[in-house]
Amino acid sequence: MEHKTMTCIICPMGCQLTIETEESDILSISGNTCPRGIEYAKRELTDQRRTLTSTVSVSGGELPLVPVKTAQEIPSKLLLPSMEIIRRCHISAPVKRGDIIIPDILGTGIPVIACADVPVTNKETASV
Repeated sequence: MEHKTMTCIICPMGCQLTIETEESDILSISGNTCPRGIEYAKRELTDQRRTLTSTVSVSGGELPLVPVKTAQEIPSKLLLPSMEIIRRCHISAPVKRGDIIIPDILGTGIPVIACADVPVTNKETASV
């Protein structure tokens, strides 16, 4: 039997969870003050997922980069390969918050979306 500990990050309580496992079976989860802690621990042990945040290069915009994120959590094992795809991505202004930048990251069905507006560079102000 193996004992694991983790801090639940679902709410501000930050409960210290203790998980007992045997091979790949979860025997017990304790330390949670709400049911969400149990679901968090199960997901962390069986299918870790994270929301990926990054930036994408923008051409012709008032800013050179736009912040982006995955619309939902993706499997943790896909974080680095997803970052490589995002790193190679270049878009043109204008960009609006909520625009889909990459429609389906690595076949997950989850889009990467813009988190801010990037208007087109005003050529009159840019040349001054």
